[in-house]
Amino acid sequence: QVQLVESGGGLVQAGGSLRLSCAASGRSFSSYAMGWFRQAPGKEREFVAGISWSGSSTIYADSVKGRFTISRVKVYNTVTVYLQMNSLKPEDTAVYYCGSDRVGPLTDWHLYDYWGQGTQVTVSS
Repeated sequence: QVQLVESGGGLVQAGGSLRLSCAASGRSFSSYAMGWFRQAPGKEREFVAGISWSGSSTIYADSVKGRFTISRVKVYNTVTVYLQMNSLKPEDTAVYYCGSDRVGPLTDWHLYDYWGQGTQVTVSS
């Protein structure tokens, strides 16, 4: 059974930090690129950060460059992808989702094949 389970969201003040986790299992996710997206109310899902299957290549949305860091680690049959978020701003408030793709990391969410349920991040001013 494929599972992507996000955790680590919460309420934080502007300027604070959070670390999101996404535990992926049920497939050979060690050969998948992984990405983080976010969706604010009334807006389309947008790309945040992506990492290649090996971890050697990462890409970021311009809005988070220099503040967010994506990484990944494999333990047994589970791949965990992290998103370290620093210097958070109110405009970072959204539900954050992790997803997997076979060829990326890609920035178009339509091309991802598996998704987690999301975790809420709220940044107060």
